[in-house]
Amino acid sequence: MAGRKSYHQNCPIARGLDVLGERWTLLILRELIGGARRYGDMRAALPGIATNLLADRLRELEEAGLICRTELPPPVARTVYTLSEEGWRKVPPVIRAVATFGLALLEPSDSALTPLNGFLAGILLGFDPARASDRSTSYRIEIDGRRFEFAATKDGLTAARETPAVTVTATAGDLITARLGGTAAERKAALRRCTFDGDDTAVQAMRTAFQLAADPGLAPAASRN
Repeated sequence: MAGRKSYHQNCPIARGLDVLGERWTLLILRELIGGARRYGDMRAALPGIATNLLADRLRELEEAGLICRTELPPPVARTVYTLSEEGWRKVPPVIRAVATFGLALLEPSDSALTPLNGFLAGILLGFDPARASDRSTSYRIEIDGRRFEFAATKDGLTAARETPAVTVTATAGDLITARLGGTAAERKAALRRCTFDGDDTAVQAMRTAFQLAADPGLAPAASRN
């Protein structure tokens, strides 16, 4: 990656920052954890980034092997960006760690109630690989009109490659409250308003892996086949 800044230090943190430390880079990768995104999607999600800078960052991440660019065939005929297999192995733990660090710094206002924050707080931060299945299972999360798609196994998150076993429909506010509400009653009430569509066994497995279970009697009432 000619032209990129480097710390010129042979330690894992410096080496990692040589790839991830440029402005906007982590936010671009954040956008791709929820599935494929068009250039225009990312441009809209990153107000303030210059068009040429976004193109440069995408090219750098592609050269680093963390993302892939795919040309979809007609009638769609558009370019989308996704995490590569290496990206799925390496990026989610980094995003999760940074999001955990920044969560306490989030300002409690309506501006925080975005689909992305709902996904990060309500879904990503709750994922526990030790509770996940050995088998890759695909999920779809619909949050205030934005769709996130991915798969999960005990080895971590990866790209969705099949019909989702469970589809969750929720508002950003409910997902955030379900995770961060001040009382157990608030968290349970928010989670009850989230809809889990899928086989009861798959729903329960997802609730377990993403720590979304409120109480033993909640799962059947909140899910439907």
